[in-house]
Amino acid sequence: MRLVLKLLVVLLAGFAGVMGLMELGGSVEIRHGDLWIGLPLAAAILLLALGFLVLHALLRLWSWLLDWPARRRLRLERAHRVEGELALTRALVALAAGRAEAARIEVTRARRLMGDSPQLLLLAAEAARAEGDEAAATEAFQALSAQPEARFLGLRGLLRQAEARGDWDAAREIAAEAQRAEPEADWLREERSEVARRRQDWSEALALSGADAPRAALSLAAALQEKDPVRAGELERQAFLAQPGFAPGVIAHAARLLDTGHPRRARGVLQRGWDAAPHPGIAELLLGLDTDRIRRVRMVEELTRNTPTHPESRLLRARIAFEAGLTGRARHELTLWRETGQADQRCYALLGEVERAEHGPDAAREREAGWLREAAAAPMAPVWRCGHCGAEHSEWKPLCGACGTAGAITWSGTGR
Repeated sequence: MRLVLKLLVVLLAGFAGVMGLMELGGSVEIRHGDLWIGLPLAAAILLLALGFLVLHALLRLWSWLLDWPARRRLRLERAHRVEGELALTRALVALAAGRAEAARIEVTRARRLMGDSPQLLLLAAEAARAEGDEAAATEAFQALSAQPEARFLGLRGLLRQAEARGDWDAAREIAAEAQRAEPEADWLREERSEVARRRQDWSEALALSGADAPRAALSLAAALQEKDPVRAGELERQAFLAQPGFAPGVIAHAARLLDTGHPRRARGVLQRGWDAAPHPGIAELLLGLDTDRIRRVRMVEELTRNTPTHPESRLLRARIAFEAGLTGRARHELTLWRETGQADQRCYALLGEVERAEHGPDAAREREAGWLREAAAAPMAPVWRCGHCGAEHSEWKPLCGACGTAGAITWSGTGR
């Protein structure tokens, strides 16, 4: 309504102007030689306005003709975008439904209509992976990483591919590049740590590890690779401090102290390690300091004073007493362990040896057979076992050879 009123006002103003000019009178003359043109002033103004309108119309027509290819291209782009978005939607549905081939066809159609946008390149890569075409997926991820705004997405896809095929050297380079592209991506630090573990680059894995990482195992693994003895000793100390109950770290740190002439500190480390988690390797290193059988009995009594009822403490006291000829004392310790219901096969094997030592091989045969029958039903002795896959190992290793998990091998046995 307002527009109509404004137009009416304009028309009235124009009409009033024309009427005013007509009343004003006057004329416009144009002379050129013998040519003379005379027009009333109102007619001349009207002709001038009409000429302006005609010229404006011609210019608009010319501009419209010049813009026609751009308008046609814009219409085609709109139509392609609409069709491409439909193809993109169909590709997402096909991929979600597990129809990888159909998803790839729709993605190809969408890329032809809309170009290589980051979204389409990412979808093309995922569709190719779902179809099992890793080469096409790599090509799409590389194209994606070449786009500055989507570089991180492409690098992440290439990283997953490198990890899947076990190319850990390539994965290391890609992960570091992705970290530079997106420094705030916290998960990349753990990813790089895992890649370092797979490459068995333990120093780098330790440097990149987070609070939840097995730092004791990583520190000891790095120490085993370290050529500088001072640096290796510091890493062993870090392994011990990170987890005093980690027997390999305790043994390595104590052995280093013994080699460098610090037996008292080494004994303190072994004592602390045994108190945290008794392990036969700790006792073996300690007992290697003295060959006298009676003094070894006293050493074991001192070592196990804080863990008197632990199975490893009972077994150690029984074994050292037996080696010193104190068979009665050995039997007493083994009997106490057996009565707890936690005795494993080592208890019954040593009881058999005690029988032979006290009664001779022939007289002890029947009793020894009884212990062997009980041993068959007893738990197995503790072993180094991977907590991830359950594989057994003869000794501690930084990496499980069965499943490739780092820091997962632990001493599995009976509790206190």
